Amino acid sequence: MTDVVLTKLKKSFGPIDVIHGVDLDIKSGEFVVFVGPSGCGKSTLLRLIAGLEEATSGKISIGEQDVTYVEPAERGVAMVFQSYALYPHMTVRENMGFGLKMTGHDTAFINERVNKAAEILKLDALLDRKPKQLSGGQRQRVAIGRSIVREPKVFLFDEPLSNLDAELRVQMRLEIAKLHNDLGATMIYVTHDQVEAMTLADKIVVLRAGRVEQYGSPLHLYNDPDNQFVSGFIGSPKMNHLSGTVTAYAKGKATVEIDGYNGAKAAVPISTKLEKGRKVTLGIRPEHFTADGTAKLDVQIDVIEDLGGASFAYSGADSADPLTIQLPEGHSVKQGKPTSASFDPARAFLFDADTQERIR
Repeated sequence: MTDVVLTKLKKSFGPIDVIHGVDLDIKSGEFVVFVGPSGCGKSTLLRLIAGLEEATSGKISIGEQDVTYVEPAERGVAMVFQSYALYPHMTVRENMGFGLKMTGHDTAFINERVNKAAEILKLDALLDRKPKQLSGGQRQRVAIGRSIVREPKVFLFDEPLSNLDAELRVQMRLEIAKLHNDLGATMIYVTHDQVEAMTLADKIVVLRAGRVEQYGSPLHLYNDPDNQFVSGFIGSPKMNHLSGTVTAYAKGKATVEIDGYNGAKAAVPISTKLEKGRKVTLGIRPEHFTADGTAKLDVQIDVIEDLGGASFAYSGADSADPLTIQLPEGHSVKQGKPTSASFDPARAFLFDADTQERIR
């Protein structure tokens, strides 16, 4: 069993605190993704687990062993970086086996491990090529293969697809997901791309400013966000957040008047009794606008994106609360024209306007 457990983990660079007492329990065999905006501490957290940064305080356990101050080479982890970091003068085979060679393993053992990894990654036909003869996706597979041959307890990925074009990113996402299924190893993956997080992860850790905002399965975070930050970060396009004021609460529903929409109201089912006049933020996802919704917003369409499989309308781009609406197939909405956008209030979320915490 290779659980990874972080207990009250902190990291400071001089007087600057960047990781603030993170507690995290990653189960053996899970694929966990750290996601968040630039500067949120996700790569620093990964480097702490790898041993490339020293913890200021707290504890890191891998497979029930305290590795907080253990050397990186002795932690049983392998890391794949954004940069492929391949030796240009070596073949694919030599690159993949170099780490084992440096630790004194014999040639037969190295070849066996390399051949096994090459078969998993479909690199068999490329073993005698050099990096300059490979595509970006093939180079990244070699970098991953270099980790596989070590048979680590935990795989760590630090934005490994950032250097690839859009088509290759999709392909490599699928390959990494399949790799996890084949190996069954514990994997921790860092990305700023929430689409990667949603498609790869068993569990997602949403980070902001060195703190864990929420931790759970992709669908749990999508369907039940704890706060406005998570609701806006998980989902593509992101959730709409509209300012409003509670005008009444009765029979388990808070009636919210939405700012800037000519008195439009939505009666949102909620267990917390809200007082009249309370400022809230109403969240509704672009895909939850439907023709039969009981709440209606009159909007002016600024831009329409027709993407083939889906179409999106954008309104109020210059306002404090811009709106994105997913349009149904065969829609008749026109750019530059007014339209009505309806939604079911039961699918909406409410957040406190000041704290941005979810009101349930």
